[in-house]
Amino acid sequence: MIKGNTNGIKEYMLNELEEIHDIKTEKGSLANIDIINKIVEVTSKINREICVAINRKGSVIGISIGDSNTASLPIIDTSKSKLSGVRIIHTHPNSSAKLSNVDISALQAMRLDVISAIGITDDKITGVSLGFCKFIDGELSYEESPILTIDEIESMDLSGKYEKIEKEFRENEIKEDNLERAIIVGIDTEESLNELKELADACDIKVIEKVLQKKNQVDNAYFIGSGKVRELNLLKQVKNANLIIFDEELTGIQSKNLVDSLGCRVIDRTMLILEIFSRRAKTKEAKIQVELAQLKYKSSRLLGYGITLSRQGGSGNTRGAGEQKLELDKRRIKETIHLLKQELEKIQKSKHTQKTRRNKSGIPKLSLVGYTNVGKSTLRNILVDLYSDDKSIQKDHVLSKDMLFATLDTTVRTFLLPDKRVASLTDTVGFIRKLPHDLVESFKSTLDEVIYSDLILHVIDAYSETALIQIEAVENILEELKCMDKPMFLVLNKCDVATQDQIDKIRKAYSNYKTVEISAFKNINIDKLLDMTIEFLPREEKIVTFLIPYDESSIISQLHKNCVVEKIEYVDEGAKLTVSSSIKIIEKYEKYVI
Repeated sequence: MIKGNTNGIKEYMLNELEEIHDIKTEKGSLANIDIINKIVEVTSKINREICVAINRKGSVIGISIGDSNTASLPIIDTSKSKLSGVRIIHTHPNSSAKLSNVDISALQAMRLDVISAIGITDDKITGVSLGFCKFIDGELSYEESPILTIDEIESMDLSGKYEKIEKEFRENEIKEDNLERAIIVGIDTEESLNELKELADACDIKVIEKVLQKKNQVDNAYFIGSGKVRELNLLKQVKNANLIIFDEELTGIQSKNLVDSLGCRVIDRTMLILEIFSRRAKTKEAKIQVELAQLKYKSSRLLGYGITLSRQGGSGNTRGAGEQKLELDKRRIKETIHLLKQELEKIQKSKHTQKTRRNKSGIPKLSLVGYTNVGKSTLRNILVDLYSDDKSIQKDHVLSKDMLFATLDTTVRTFLLPDKRVASLTDTVGFIRKLPHDLVESFKSTLDEVIYSDLILHVIDAYSETALIQIEAVENILEELKCMDKPMFLVLNKCDVATQDQIDKIRKAYSNYKTVEISAFKNINIDKLLDMTIEFLPREEKIVTFLIPYDESSIISQLHKNCVVEKIEYVDEGAKLTVSSSIKIIEKYEKYVI
């Protein structure tokens, strides 16, 4: 079977190329002269590159047609640290015989026995070049022959050359990594593609190439069109990629077609985000929410495969095996979703009780929201560290790291305001553009903490070139949560690296908000942020004295946690605490007031 771009090529020419499969090449030869003559003849007629792959037994294992510059290469196993046992012979129409950069990359990535380029101009062979793997200072490199004639190629015995290179491979162990090597593909903007790369980094995926194709309308079958898929297939093999990531959500049919054409794993932005969430979720609630989103995503993709699976071998009222399998999978997913939702409801009821208790405490409630990787967790950690009402909490850090979605689970901790009041601080999951809808729905319960806030601190990466886009993405989700009527400060983080123009641009665009410039990492203007917070939060506190019996020490702990303890004495009757407390706390422990 001839692969690649066969459009417009007459059938008899394709048949002639197919006959190459029956031609054997002798051991040690580059290729049978009949094979060379045939691909040169056809190349001259169609002006397209032709590529032939031959194994050590001398059998042709692949033939492909490209355009005037490139042709697809066969899928070759490169899992072992040795030569692949495959040689590639291809034509360069209207070009010299010199190996291209693509040729050299393919040679090394696929560990070919040899790659050969045949230059063709005016229907004549201008020369032949050969490229071999070679080790230089222990590192895999290459060597290229001078331009050779056909006669020189015919008389050449390459057996000894292969043996020599194999020996070099044995003497120079190539360290293999288990990293996924991805090509990322987008049709939106360079900024969106860069963000996709950061998402891949967060999932320990090595991005080796970025492909941006400006496209107003997507292809229903292949998303980027069949021609671009052929180019992508060549790039995948040259770069030795084993994963393709699309920046937009793919349909089930598109995913299937792309996998079939590219011969490797294909995922989209949604699936990548779901994978990150799955890896990072720590609490039982977050894990269930992620699993729900994954199952909903999978369920919708099963529909895409339904066309090919349904009615296989069925007639009348009987169902085919494919349809039965599809419906069985759908039913199992539906049942699992139902069970997970029930389990989630139990957890959320318990959390609702905790929220109710916090609301009755009268403690001011602050929530940190913002785009992912803007510094929310760094700010949270510094506030809990420097202004903690309980120094033991200093060890209770959330992960603060320069990566997307470093923190997924919502945390609520108390800290001490400069005026000695205790406030609660909620750190939420970071938002992002093109956040999967099912994830938004799943995490609404987690983000409910924001709904009960007295003040929202919207943390912004003022240094980011896409800061305004990020703010808009956050506000869209806050709108879904019906939180936009909540009091909100814009906290312009990373002011130590942001330019004044960047800061002014944000201030001008959102002049209706109070803003403060800080650097959470370098502890700049944190005091200013807290002063603004103090001025805004209502004061409802009184100084009272409690006498707590020693056998009710849990109440003492609660007072330490929810009030400012000004003084403590230990008397015969118990612990005597003078505290600055909210009215609600005083009412709760009224019988202990003296």
